[in-house]
Amino acid sequence: MDTNFMIIAIDGGAASGKSSTARQLADAYNFMHVDTGTHYRALTVALTEARLEPHDAPAVTDYLETLPLGTHIHKQSATITLSGHCLEESSLRSPEVNATVSHFAALPCVRTFLLNYQRSQAKLARTNNFAGLIMEGRDIGSIIFPDADLRLFFFADEKTRAERRKREGAEDFVGERDKLDSTRKTAPFICPEGAHKVDTSSRTLEEVVTYTSELIDAQKKALQS
Repeated sequence: MDTNFMIIAIDGGAASGKSSTARQLADAYNFMHVDTGTHYRALTVALTEARLEPHDAPAVTDYLETLPLGTHIHKQSATITLSGHCLEESSLRSPEVNATVSHFAALPCVRTFLLNYQRSQAKLARTNNFAGLIMEGRDIGSIIFPDADLRLFFFADEKTRAERRKREGAEDFVGERDKLDSTRKTAPFICPEGAHKVDTSSRTLEEVVTYTSELIDAQKKALQS
């Protein structure tokens, strides 16, 4: 086991603070940061542009088989590419994508399509000489990396999360998305057993980063002892 390379899994609902925290931790520890939510958003954009609907799983499966996936690394961030191209942030975060992404993400064919790609990011991080991988999403600690060195589960009350999205100028139905993701049959959104629960409702970003840094430092010492 390579005790000098860590895999950190962060799961949490929309606007729970996982992305902001993960980016700061990636900078602080030289981890490669992967936001798997953008993977599903990118596929949602592509599938919508192809005029496909979530209820037509066979057509979605056929389309995905023609779609090459890749990764573009810029500083600490690893971004998914579709047919060699990165999608604009404005497209990924549009109200239309916010309203549709959970429906496409619930499809077993979509999750299966991304599974090996997402797991391959650990090897990519090692190859590019990162000290570790920090991956965030909704099934990281339960499905993608159940044996991650550290698994975190971020949560906050719905009102707080809705206000955060509003301050960001985004329209996002956080409660509805959580319900859809937690009730899907394939890889449901859950708190992985044994994960550290992090309530971000009343904590500042700096406080969350400090707390999670302490958990990482403690785990690093445990791995090296």
